[in-house]
Amino acid sequence: MSKSFVELSNVTLRYGDDADLAMDTTNMKIAKGEFIAVVGPSGCGKSSLLKLVSGLMPPSDGTVIVDNKEVAGPLKIVGMAFQNPTLLPWRTTLENVLLPLEIVKPHRNLLRKNKAEYIDRARQLLATVGLEGCEDKYPWELSGGMQQRASLCRALIHEPDLLMLDEPFGALDAFTREELWDILQALWMRKPFTVILVTHDLREAAYLADTIYVMSKRPGRILVARENTLARPRDQETTFTPPFIDLVHELRSHIRDVRAA
Repeated sequence: MSKSFVELSNVTLRYGDDADLAMDTTNMKIAKGEFIAVVGPSGCGKSSLLKLVSGLMPPSDGTVIVDNKEVAGPLKIVGMAFQNPTLLPWRTTLENVLLPLEIVKPHRNLLRKNKAEYIDRARQLLATVGLEGCEDKYPWELSGGMQQRASLCRALIHEPDLLMLDEPFGALDAFTREELWDILQALWMRKPFTVILVTHDLREAAYLADTIYVMSKRPGRILVARENTLARPRDQETTFTPPFIDLVHELRSHIRDVRAA
């Protein structure tokens, strides 16, 4: 595997007083362009991991390195999508997708000059996820799945080197969720960027990730790093194959052991 793009070295995270330990001596290395998933019981520190890597929260101890630099504040190279799409209700789909370009350097300084180019990029992204023709619709005119597709486009519009996903499909029905797995995989395979996916869905982790990390109960530590050898591209038929089913059962066994510990 190539040199690490993201590296956590002996990272500990405390909330408030020293007794509230959220993560304990966590180590992780993620290669550039690698798609990883993090699974574990509720409250184990999965979302805290995203905050540490993105620079939204400093570690109490240890170091977080991204792109050969120690993280010392919010990173500009990150795109983020969450379980709730959080689209601004007064902005159209296109305007919501363009939002990061108004905030993130160097795009915000180039937006006025290159606006037509950026709009074209946004329209292409929306078409890629099946939202062509929805550019002028407001969030309340879109289904939950359509809103989540728009949220993905917004996270990717500034072509981030690192995409952080916190339960992005957790609120969707099974069919919509699986459809978005395929869309995300296609976007990633077209131009691989580094992805950290936090999920409770073990099938989602097995479908999307190159490596799957299993975390302990709070305070969170990495207990297992499982390489996923399933060939890409994966499709829904993959989920019925013995290797996929075996991988999901293995992950479930790890989670069961964590809960029993």
